[in-house]
Amino acid sequence: MSIIVHANDIDKALRDLKRMVQREGILKDLRNRRFYEKPSVRRKRKQLEAARRRRKALRNRKPERG
Repeated sequence: MSIIVHANDIDKALRDLKRMVQREGILKDLRNRRFYEKPSVRRKRKQLEAARRRRKALRNRKPERG
């Protein structure tokens, strides 16, 4: 990952870096790895996250016409 600074615009480069880090999920991963997580707890957390993503995707879907 690299950020290029154009015309000494550090603020824009920092915003771009933060956006890229968030999109890649690096900070979330670091927070999750801060403490040891048992495999059963990790599976349960991943299932809950997947269910949350599915509900959000269903909420944002456009209604079907028919």
